[in-house]
Amino acid sequence: MAQALAMPVAPSLTVIYKGGNPNKPLTNALHFSNSNSVKFRGLSIKCARVGGVEIPNNKRVEYSLQHIHGIGRTRARQILVDLSMQNKITKDLSEEELIIIRDEVSKYMIEGDLRDFNALNIRRLKEIQCYRGVRHNQGLPCRGQRTKNNCRTLKGKRVAIAGKKKAPR
Repeated sequence: MAQALAMPVAPSLTVIYKGGNPNKPLTNALHFSNSNSVKFRGLSIKCARVGGVEIPNNKRVEYSLQHIHGIGRTRARQILVDLSMQNKITKDLSEEELIIIRDEVSKYMIEGDLRDFNALNIRRLKEIQCYRGVRHNQGLPCRGQRTKNNCRTLKGKRVAIAGKKKAPR
């Protein structure tokens, strides 16, 4: 029976343990090589942690950073340019490079702070009863899109009207 146990090794690394005897204690000594993907007696490191989010190890840094809410393609490229860092695969980054990336990412509004900021703006629009706030309340598009044919994402699933019959041919 396989058991899974996650334990933090460093601020940017997560260790996953699968299998083995659950009664047998884990060893305290882990030897790390130069790369961040370490495998040692059933332990393997899956993801690097940046901005409170585990970014994938098997992608390039530019695309891995895009997994953070608030960082898109342009901002990820700008971060790499500001740091004058190569766009290499995330698992090939050293711990120092990860710390530098973490410091640069922390300068931007990301994740929970950005979600709170957007939610407060929408709540403000609803409270002052402006056009956009009313459209948010009604669950309709607020940027001028047509609603006769599209916007099913916001309006929800179609509801059949009882008693309405199709026109005869």
